[in-house]
Amino acid sequence: MSQHEMTVGSEGYLATPVSSRGVVLPSKGEGLVLGKVVPEQQAIDEAARRLLNAKNPTIFPGPLVLWAWNEQAKQEAKVIKELSMAIPAKLIPMPDYRPKYPKIVPEKEINPNHPNLTIWQNKIDVCLFVGVHCHQSNIALKIIRGGTNCFTIALCTFNGDDEAHITIRDLTAATIQRIMDCVERLKRTRPS
Repeated sequence: MSQHEMTVGSEGYLATPVSSRGVVLPSKGEGLVLGKVVPEQQAIDEAARRLLNAKNPTIFPGPLVLWAWNEQAKQEAKVIKELSMAIPAKLIPMPDYRPKYPKIVPEKEINPNHPNLTIWQNKIDVCLFVGVHCHQSNIALKIIRGGTNCFTIALCTFNGDDEAHITIRDLTAATIQRIMDCVERLKRTRPS
């Protein structure tokens, strides 16, 4: 089976899972960029470039960093906040996965069951998921990929999220710091 190349832009109401099209999760030291396995640093560089060049970059921190349930989560939350200021990017939390009915205020919180509504309402062109449980992020990322033009980045504590346009696995605060360092380096080399 040939490897599927992901595209940016809405793929339809029921987007086909990319895993059924040949996209595989990266191994340690690797990431995914548009469905292709690349060295981790290449994925970090591309994520930083996409965030920095976006019109409305937004970071969606999930429960794994918002709850401060261990020291790693606290460190990641701190670096995520610093990254949001360095880009600058909007922060919209996803504190839990319960449906937000009958109404959600999409400027204050993302509804994980209808993330496309938050993307549309805020005109988000690049988003970064961090600290979202794997089962929930894959569903939300697939909905975003299927119904919006938003470029998605997922930082994963475990094996990565194949439904994201970019994924980086084995997340630590140091990984987020590497993205921030790349953002700062790119900002310094930008033409004035």
